[in-house]
This record gives sequence, structure tokens and C-alpha cells, in this order.
Amino acid sequence: MSPTRQDAWSQDEDLLLAEVVLRHIREGGTQLQAFEEVGKQLSRTSAACGFRWNSFVRKQYKSGIELAKKQRKELKKQGVQDASEKPEELTNVEERISSSLNSNGTITFQAVIHFLEGIHKKAEVSSRIEEDREKSFERIKELEKKSYYLAAENERLTKNLKEIQEDYRSLIEIMEKARKMVVLQEEDRQQKVKFQMDKNGNLERVEK
Repeated sequence: MSPTRQDAWSQDEDLLLAEVVLRHIREGGTQLQAFEEVGKQLSRTSAACGFRWNSFVRKQYKSGIELAKKQRKELKKQGVQDASEKPEELTNVEERISSSLNSNGTITFQAVIHFLEGIHKKAEVSSRIEEDREKSFERIKELEKKSYYLAAENERLTKNLKEIQEDYRSLIEIMEKARKMVVLQEEDRQQKVKFQMDKNGNLERVEK
């Protein structure tokens, strides 16, 4: 068993923590399950992961949390719709079977083959749709991962920009104070200067 880590969190670890927690929120899981999953991957305790999430990471992903909650609601709605569609599919099958009956109430061999061929075609179409759906989900996950990373990067750059702006304002204030000091020193120096006439009648500057 690997030892529990006590070192500082890196940006990549924070990103992994955010991805797993948001995925659990989106899929209807609990944050505790997310903390345990991340803890196993990073050799940290679930408590340490929970503390890191609540004290720092969660604040960086407010918009991501809201998005994950909306996606969870959409998945629930989609599940309800899928469940409501199943009886209709069964009804369609029963109708097709009924339409295949001949006047004696029996099903011909040709009708059975035709019916099975139709089901096979539908299965192929459904299989392709499911593959496309899985690919779409994978693509969505990749894009979400990028969006979470970009959101964190945006937060970092915004913070750096504010620090640069504050440093710039401080520098301007220092330069303004220095300029005023130079002006005052120049005025003071000029006030200490006087002129007198030499023996030839020329004016010369004399420091006080």
C-alpha cells in the first residue's frame, strides 16, 4: 500500500480533482465517491481531497458545477423519455406480428423471415446510432475537460492581471512622487541662487 501523501497540491492534481467531482455531479454520484476515487489515484486520503475541494478548487469551478447540475437534470429527463418509449416499441412489434397473420390466424414462414430481417436492419441502425452516441459522449468529455482547464487558466490569468495592474499603479505613484521631489528640489535650488555684478559690470550667479 502506497503511503499517504502530505505534500502540496499541483495544478494537474487540482484539475483531476475538479474533473472527477464534476463527473460525479453530472452522473448523479456523490462527492464522497469522487473524493475516494481521486484519493486512490493520487495516494491521498478522501478527507484531504474533500478539504482541498471545499477550501480551494470548488471556488474556481462555480460555472462548471452549475453546468454539471444542468447536465444531470437533462440525463434524468432523457432516461424518463427512454423508459416511456419502450411500451410504444413493444406495441409496434405486436402490431407487426398481428399484421403478419393470415386468415387462419397463423404466421407464414415468409412473414417471419421478413419480420426478422426488419428487426436485424433496425438493430444495425441502432448499433451505429449507439456507436455515434458513445463517440459524441467521449468528445463532450474531452471538450468539458478543456473547458475546465481553460476556466482555471482564465482564473489564474485574471488574478495575475490584477496583480500587474496593482504593481503598475504603485509604480506610477512612485514615479509621480519622484517627479514632485525633483521639481521641489529644483525650485529650492533656484531660490538659493542670487546674482551680483563683478568689477567689469557683468552679472554672475552666486550660490547662497
